[in-house]
Amino acid sequence: MSALPQQVGADAGPLKAWLERDGALLRLRLARPKANIIDARMVAALAGSFSSFRNRRGLLAVLLDHEGAHFSFGASVEEHLPENCAAMLAGLHALLGTMLEWPQPILVAARGQCLGGGLELAMAGNLLFVAPEAQLGQPEIRLGVFPPAASVLLPLRIAQARAEDLLHSGRSIDGATAAAWGLANQVADDPAAAALAYFDTHLADKSASSIAHGVRAARMAFAELARARLAEAEESYLNDLMNTRDAQEGLAAFLAKRRPAWEHR
Repeated sequence: MSALPQQVGADAGPLKAWLERDGALLRLRLARPKANIIDARMVAALAGSFSSFRNRRGLLAVLLDHEGAHFSFGASVEEHLPENCAAMLAGLHALLGTMLEWPQPILVAARGQCLGGGLELAMAGNLLFVAPEAQLGQPEIRLGVFPPAASVLLPLRIAQARAEDLLHSGRSIDGATAAAWGLANQVADDPAAAALAYFDTHLADKSASSIAHGVRAARMAFAELARARLAEAEESYLNDLMNTRDAQEGLAAFLAKRRPAWEHR
């Protein structure tokens, strides 16, 4: 029997955090609907929660879900502008690195839109539970930019050709397709409830110490490769892409709510 949830985060912030299942499960909830934008404030809140609970004895797993109809519309476009993007990428990629090396399974439950930085966040977790109508995609190319983290994580999680389909087209796929492609683990009308059921059935009776060693063994090569490639993709984004005219035009056009005028340079 689980104890009542223990609130450990501020409701007024962009993230809610609490413990349940007698302290064995850390719940993290994106709490700024409808968009749940993954901006600097959300990244800092997530990083703070992971830091606070990293060494908690008896913790078996994390469940990351969301308020509102949508997991996340993605990162802040304003923070992608040339004067802001270095700090934005550094913070986001540090958070993803923390998640990639987290010692317990991170279960992610998503409904609605799970796009851009939101999908990158979800892919840094271990197991993904999605609703049938969920829409998962990386639309950044439509703005004239590419997603550094997704460019690394998608090919590592699914087949190269399918990863390139999503990255180059900017299109989205539904929950059933995400499961068929191996991006999602389970499709359920209530993905958070499905993730909780997974925890109760498959994780709750395990040793937290043994789980931590198992997670590290299973993820070691994946995490090391992802972190190395992520640094390279971040450098390419900052030093190559952001010096092009069309990348700056695409972002400016989005913020001005007009069609971009590409010059292919």
